[in-house]
Amino acid sequence: MRPRSPGLFLLLLCGLRAEIQEEEVRAMVGSDVWLSCIYPKGNSFDLNDLYVYWQISVPGKRNANSVVTYYLSGNSSAGHGNNHYRGRARLSLDSMKQGNFSLHLHNVTPRDEQKFNCLVFRKSLELEKILEVTVTLNVAANYSTPVVSGPSQDEELIFTCTSTNGYPRPNVYWINKTDNSLLDDTLQNSTVSLNARGLYDVVSVLRVGRSPTIDVGCCIENVLLHQNLTSGQTEMFMGTKDSITEDPVDDTQDAVNWPVLSVLAVLAVAMAVAVATGWLCRRRCPYRSYAGAQAARPELELTEHVV
Repeated sequence: MRPRSPGLFLLLLCGLRAEIQEEEVRAMVGSDVWLSCIYPKGNSFDLNDLYVYWQISVPGKRNANSVVTYYLSGNSSAGHGNNHYRGRARLSLDSMKQGNFSLHLHNVTPRDEQKFNCLVFRKSLELEKILEVTVTLNVAANYSTPVVSGPSQDEELIFTCTSTNGYPRPNVYWINKTDNSLLDDTLQNSTVSLNARGLYDVVSVLRVGRSPTIDVGCCIENVLLHQNLTSGQTEMFMGTKDSITEDPVDDTQDAVNWPVLSVLAVLAVAMAVAVATGWLCRRRCPYRSYAGAQAARPELELTEHVV
């Protein structure tokens, strides 16, 4: 008689062992992934002769497993155990006939980062385990490009770096961009927290002493993706403390007044030149009386020449 409970069935077969194959795969959050479990000898199988299980370990419980999805001999479709995987984990019946018992996992989440075990038994061989595969799934997500704000106007320069929605937990570095050297870790205070999506958000605060010139950048390292993201903008500070704390309104007014004074000076010079030129013209040029329409004649001839 076939056991009705997949958990009870696994307990009955826990003493049967087979050579375990181990694999490791990586998937991005929100993507789909295939967890491979393929019979190496390439046999074809009768579905009525198979018991197939995919399971994971239960956190905090030693030697306790939770069924992700399963197929029991005689069933027309696969069932699901863990509610977290209901509608997300799928077996292909056609593929299983060819010895491919791989699991298709839809919409990967950070909670899926764990070891998945594939177990295959044959009813005709007195429930002998013919295949066992352990697949370690590593989950990753790209962090947003870090954004640096600051410096704030204080006794010291304070820069803040933010980056969101990444996985796994990152490493955070501050860089002196003038020579690409790493700044001392003691100068920064980084907070990494999980958000509602199960992804990490980063806020890092850098405090440095005042300097005539400083150019810093923030780097977020995703070790799993072998990825380093550096803040896209350059933060510059030049001058002394007094130059930072000056009222920006006065600077703006000065910037406006200088162009105005320059324009007025140019106009004054131009007017003086015009007056002098007119006076010389009256002294040297012969006086001509108004000749009526004849004054427009040269302009008319020019127009006719153009046409």
